Amino acid sequence: MWRAVQLATDDPDAPLPYWAFAWGGGLGIARYLTDHPEAVSGRRVFDLGSGSGLCAVAALKAGASAVTGADVDAFAAAAVAINARANGGRVTVVHRDVLDDEPPDADVITAGDCWYESLLAGRVLPWLRRAQALGIDVLVGDPGRRYLPGDDLVELASYEVRTTTDLEDLELKQGRVYALRPPTA
Repeated sequence: MWRAVQLATDDPDAPLPYWAFAWGGGLGIARYLTDHPEAVSGRRVFDLGSGSGLCAVAALKAGASAVTGADVDAFAAAAVAINARANGGRVTVVHRDVLDDEPPDADVITAGDCWYESLLAGRVLPWLRRAQALGIDVLVGDPGRRYLPGDDLVELASYEVRTTTDLEDLELKQGRVYALRPPTA
């Protein structure tokens, strides 16, 4: 896939197509939604940093009434739509940085693998807190990255997931799924 991106963009230094891989946190959320479809069944889901659309497709398969995937990368936005269609569903795609916007009109937000760099993590948590304050349920998936805000999370589940060493340091990781801890008064 990486070579195909290099050829398509005529850029031998094209960045790794992050959207083409199943990351540990997304794999955890997908497994969680398979095991707990009631978390999204009949509900509107917004998948932040959707990448390949793995979590969005898992939400569709778990019975979500509507799913939106958001990603800043054009290839990712295309991949979300293609992967949803390949799995017999439809996902609305938002191709922009939504973190400066108000949280979406949704019932559940999934946020897989948003904690790999400090600047992004520093923007994601306040946005998710604003969503939580509006009554939106938040599911976070991550294999324990450095910038994961552990004190702000309650672990719901943990799954051994197979990842790729192109992205992760190990082939097998613990894909953990969390809810946001309720804010303190």
